[in-house]
Amino acid sequence: PLRQYGEKVFMPAKTLTTTENTRASFQGNLDKWVYPAIGDIKLPEITSAQISALLLDMQGKGKAHATVVKVYTILNSLFKMAYLSDMIARNPMDKVERPKPKKDEIKPQTAQAYTAQEIRDILAALEVEPLKWRAFIHLLIDTGVRRGEALAVQWEDVDFQENTIIIRNNLCYTPAKGVYLDTPKNGRSRVVDVGEDTIELLKQLRKEQIAGAKFVFTQDGSLKPMHPTSPTRYFRQFSKRHNIQGFHPHKLRHTFASVAITAGADVASVSEALGHSDTAVTLRM
Repeated sequence: PLRQYGEKVFMPAKTLTTTENTRASFQGNLDKWVYPAIGDIKLPEITSAQISALLLDMQGKGKAHATVVKVYTILNSLFKMAYLSDMIARNPMDKVERPKPKKDEIKPQTAQAYTAQEIRDILAALEVEPLKWRAFIHLLIDTGVRRGEALAVQWEDVDFQENTIIIRNNLCYTPAKGVYLDTPKNGRSRVVDVGEDTIELLKQLRKEQIAGAKFVFTQDGSLKPMHPTSPTRYFRQFSKRHNIQGFHPHKLRHTFASVAITAGADVASVSEALGHSDTAVTLRM
């Protein structure tokens, strides 16, 4: 049965090659959607029609397009593995179309980065915000690091003489594992340059922090690192307070890339700063 293959072969293989976050996402979607629908059917007997019916059923229940596509992607990976290992003679996913969004789910294209003036407005609004968040957002704008990478920075990673930070970890969370440190997305550490304003904010933050703190960004009144979901909640509140549309950590990452390239930085250098494995990823961004 598909469930047995998923538990004994597919997920153990994915555990070796994917991050904990990805593994948890795969497992959650298999348990919630795939196994209840087709988990008890033998792999060679599963048809394209049954898989299409599963995806259509998800759409009919109002599940977000991204969730339906995620299940499609997981099934694609599972059946490809089964086919390449000769568990099945044909791959039923070959005749399953990638799900399309429903008409009411198609959203107008919005800008993925802020303009220089919008960034100035954000920085002005930040002046009345707590020091921790001022430093956090300045760091994202300055360097383009990912949210989890910023949260994982420890004081030993900050070079106040050279105005640089080494990005060596990524702070993650899954319900099963809790908060944990992982490597950056591409598996490599990198050094990023930090502006003078951000360095000054970090110096202030270090003075105000509880003695003995290892992490730059900690929970209030604690030595523990800030929870990975805290920025999402804070950004939403900041957006409402200051009427800044679509305020999100990843949009600041895109902004860093756009501003840097517009200012004349070469794509290879920007790609390296962002921690992309390929300059093509940077150019698509």
